[in-house]
Amino acid sequence: MNRKIKLAVVAALALGATSAFATNGTNLVGLGTKSRALGGTGVAVGLGAESALANPALITSTKNTEVSFAGTLFMPDVKSSNMGMADQGQSASDMNVIPEVAISHKINDNLYIGVGIFGSAGMGVDYRDAAPQTAVTGMSSNLMMMKFSTPIAIKTGGLSIGVAPVLQYGQLDIAYDTNQDGKLEGNGVSQDFNFGYEAGVAYTTNYGLTVGSIYKSAIDMTYNKQLSKAMDAFTASIPGGPFPMADNLEQPAEIGVGVAYENKHILLTADYRNVKWSETKGYGDFGWNDQDVLAVGAAVNIKNLTLRAGYNHATSPIVPNENLALAGNAGDVPKMMGGLMNTLNLALFPATVETHYTGGFGYKFSEAVSADVAVTYVPETTLSADIHNPMNGSVIPDGIKTTHSQLGVTGAINFNF
Repeated sequence: MNRKIKLAVVAALALGATSAFATNGTNLVGLGTKSRALGGTGVAVGLGAESALANPALITSTKNTEVSFAGTLFMPDVKSSNMGMADQGQSASDMNVIPEVAISHKINDNLYIGVGIFGSAGMGVDYRDAAPQTAVTGMSSNLMMMKFSTPIAIKTGGLSIGVAPVLQYGQLDIAYDTNQDGKLEGNGVSQDFNFGYEAGVAYTTNYGLTVGSIYKSAIDMTYNKQLSKAMDAFTASIPGGPFPMADNLEQPAEIGVGVAYENKHILLTADYRNVKWSETKGYGDFGWNDQDVLAVGAAVNIKNLTLRAGYNHATSPIVPNENLALAGNAGDVPKMMGGLMNTLNLALFPATVETHYTGGFGYKFSEAVSADVAVTYVPETTLSADIHNPMNGSVIPDGIKTTHSQLGVTGAINFNF
């Protein structure tokens, strides 16, 4: 494999690093420990302070003041091979810590406020130690996103309405070894802030049934000279290239509906969400489809102990591209060969996992202190697709192959005043 092919492979891998730890696309399954144990639900179930992260309308489930401190140990297992290589490279970026803080406060029977500070994504790949025969060696990357939200909600009877202004911070660092000499190239860390909002509504009947809905706005992020530089290298050897690309990597808009039934002893809940990847800058340019997410959860209360379980399934936003013909470009949006798109979307943006099994428990030590634990398990998936040899235009059947599994453990300590 000559230097130009290596350049294309390594730069493409660097570009795709931003989704190596994807769950529902690049989004974590559930925000908050209770939600994560319940399969990522939360649109229609009141979770106290945690609802500041899930549905701002349901911070109205807070009795007085609640504070929750949580952290997730997230352990993905991602392996990739390119250019038809039989051996897969193991990403060394296999452990991340993701923080969450949620606060909610009841001002009076009708008005509630809150604060949420949480990692919404923490992802990257590290193939610096991968064997050369995997064709993925010499690359590292890291994407981190944090959100700061300040929900406010009003309640009248069984109806709750909430809105949360959101400030999102993100940083992206892409580096790659184009000459295979151990010297990484890149621009260091790029970062950005931008604003969005979330809105929710919920209605609870006298029979314990709650229905709810949420809307999360898209938030555009620009990481200066990260994607554009990688894309220049990635498409340099394509006839007519390199093709330009903007540095936007936008978080998608999202809509969701949910239903829950709860009494003193049990909770049953289900959510449906649609994540609009196809409309974003960045992911939409890579051909991502909108994503449907179905989540269900159940809980049983036994005195001071609550047992929780859930299931989450999301159709992958990635569909292998069968059109391997070069389409040229249109303005600032690259129209790449289908095979190169497959490289981006498999080894590079491996949002390929779909099924998640979750569980956990909560324990109430006193009226003031409680703790929660959640575990998320994603069985291994394997996906491969045809790619193009950028030098001679030949097709390599199943030339790109990625396997991906996940394990996450979340713990929280909660204080009620």
